[in-house]
Amino acid sequence: MKKMKKVLCAALAGAMVLTSTGCGGSKEAEKETKQQEIVETTAEEKKTGTHVIVDHLGLEVEVPYEVNRIAVGNILPLPSVLTVFFDSAEKIVGMSPNSMSAAKNGLLGELYPDILNAETGYMNGSDINLEELMKLEPDIVLYSASQPEQGEQLRNAGFAAVALSVNKWEYNTIETLNQWIALLSEIFPDNDKTDVAAKYSDEIYNMVQERVADIPEEERERVFFLFKYSDTDMLTSGSKFFGQFWADASGAVNVAEEITTDNQVAANMEQVYEWNPSIIFITNFTAAQPDDLYNNTIGNYDWSAVDAVKNHKVYKMPLGMYRSYTPGADTPVTLLWFAKNTYPELFEDINIIQETKDYYKEVFGVELTDEQAASIFAPNAEAGAGF
Repeated sequence: MKKMKKVLCAALAGAMVLTSTGCGGSKEAEKETKQQEIVETTAEEKKTGTHVIVDHLGLEVEVPYEVNRIAVGNILPLPSVLTVFFDSAEKIVGMSPNSMSAAKNGLLGELYPDILNAETGYMNGSDINLEELMKLEPDIVLYSASQPEQGEQLRNAGFAAVALSVNKWEYNTIETLNQWIALLSEIFPDNDKTDVAAKYSDEIYNMVQERVADIPEEERERVFFLFKYSDTDMLTSGSKFFGQFWADASGAVNVAEEITTDNQVAANMEQVYEWNPSIIFITNFTAAQPDDLYNNTIGNYDWSAVDAVKNHKVYKMPLGMYRSYTPGADTPVTLLWFAKNTYPELFEDINIIQETKDYYKEVFGVELTDEQAASIFAPNAEAGAGF
């Protein structure tokens, strides 16, 4: 009898254990099911819902989580930044003709041929034709913060319009690029590159600053920026344009910094003779090449008495994903290029081709060949088309 009681108790205990385990397993399975439902619901909300971001004008803008069609206004470098940000051009449905000319003549069109399919007809200079833009059915429109009235028109027409600034950070191209990447990462959180981009850019900037910090003022190179150049016009950078940042950041002196007019400003040969720069940098907003100064092939200008020309220190600025004078994906390596050309002895250890390949791979996951990286630093004249 006692033996039977023990067997019966053991059986009951076992049943209780099995029942307990079964219930526990059921609860655990139910918990996992609920968690999966939450994940799926969140994913669906992201797919169909919206979220609010603050743009560079300080405006709260409601943007969709899922964005498949992007149109860009008068922010010429931005389509290229977006393309490497996504490592794809599939989302870019529209951009300025001037952005397109850079894509066709630079590395962007080679790496991402889809970008060449983007529409440009809705842009008329810096203005946007709303009717033509509507035909593109963009999920979001990115426009220049310098045109707030354009943003209002876009919003009134029903577009999710986000302002990005080019000069909010006093033409500091490093900080501007960092801020662009940060805002894009808010709009497209699944592609967040804020930290990795800022880390790389800041490391390069700080390294350059450390190396040029002790150059005596009287020994600093005096540089002149030839922003645009034709038979009739010569435009440069005073203290309130990107040239000033490039000069300061690379330890040089901008000879035209006495000019305080915002953006591009006119110059003449008499001023250039007086300034007598030791280095000249030509942007890709003009078709002019160093040989045009060495051989005086444009207009009636005579550059032969200028030190930079006499010493063959005239350089065409890089053109990678976009014209590198402005902020863009190439900004950190452009600063290295500036520093290396301005003070070659201080940066002789820098292999600009390898640095460019490392940068694009680490920050954007883009792998360049040696030839592709080298092409950035040998742009053709056609890149200046449209200006």
